[in-house]
Amino acid sequence: MRSVIKGTGSALPAKCVTNAELAARVDTSDEWIVERTGIRQRYIADETETTSSLATAAAREALAAAGIEAGEIGLIVLATATPDHTFPATATQVQAALGCGGGIAFDVQAVCSGFLYALTTADAMLRTGMAKKALVIGAETFSRILDWEDRTTCVLFGDGAGAVVLEAQDVGAAGVGDGPGILASRLHADGAHKDMLYVDGGPSTTQTVGHLRMRGREVFRHAVVNLAEVLGEVLDEAGFTAADIDWVVPHQANARILDATARKLDLPPEKVIVTVDRHANTSAASVPLALDVAVRDGRIKKGDLVMFEAMGGGFTWGASLARM
Repeated sequence: MRSVIKGTGSALPAKCVTNAELAARVDTSDEWIVERTGIRQRYIADETETTSSLATAAAREALAAAGIEAGEIGLIVLATATPDHTFPATATQVQAALGCGGGIAFDVQAVCSGFLYALTTADAMLRTGMAKKALVIGAETFSRILDWEDRTTCVLFGDGAGAVVLEAQDVGAAGVGDGPGILASRLHADGAHKDMLYVDGGPSTTQTVGHLRMRGREVFRHAVVNLAEVLGEVLDEAGFTAADIDWVVPHQANARILDATARKLDLPPEKVIVTVDRHANTSAASVPLALDVAVRDGRIKKGDLVMFEAMGGGFTWGASLARM
């Protein structure tokens, strides 16, 4: 039994903010941002757009692509660090909006690695029979937790959502690497590095939402090492080498991290899906958002071997290999 990706979808806020527009309100410039991050624009949610509304829109697109009705979904796992409310889970709001109540719905919080954590959780639940079809969503409104006076962080992030529909399928006698579905996954966390990337608020500490804080150089160093190692773990488990991968869909944090990770694994840059220039870092939404872009523009096709990877605050990190 495998969890097969049947459809993808994404959603972005209506408002696109370029580097030049951001430079009008923050002490920065287009050249400074592009040189250090590769980002040229990002989408920022307005007061009518929320994490749940973006997640619902992405979910509808994924369902349409899969040819599956919302009522068939028995499980929704939504990855977000910016929920609509402290509780209930934003996944339950998406469930209600889609009209598929009665199944399982909950949120996962692993920041930028959230989609990998959600995907792996849903995969395990489908393979053990908890549900037959699932929506896995990454959705964020990170603009709500940015300090717009801190040019080192506010230029890096944007809002958006991405979603995939998974279906449990019996692949019969297919070999380990044959047939569609999620083939192998690995997740990690190390809370010793919390102070390198965190939000300085929370219900139990300050009773406020807080703002994002980051020590960029340290995060960069850990990201390159951790991502290369976890990709190797997943490839070893599935019995592949880096040369076998058709596409890598990474967390879109920074163009420099994407380049450095690819070089460490001897992956040609043309195999790496890059959307950070258009969307900036959308945290848990970045991997499914980039996947949807590459599926819809025809790069990622049925039968392709695709590696997903991400690292985020916590630190948390992980990777998953799937045959489309």
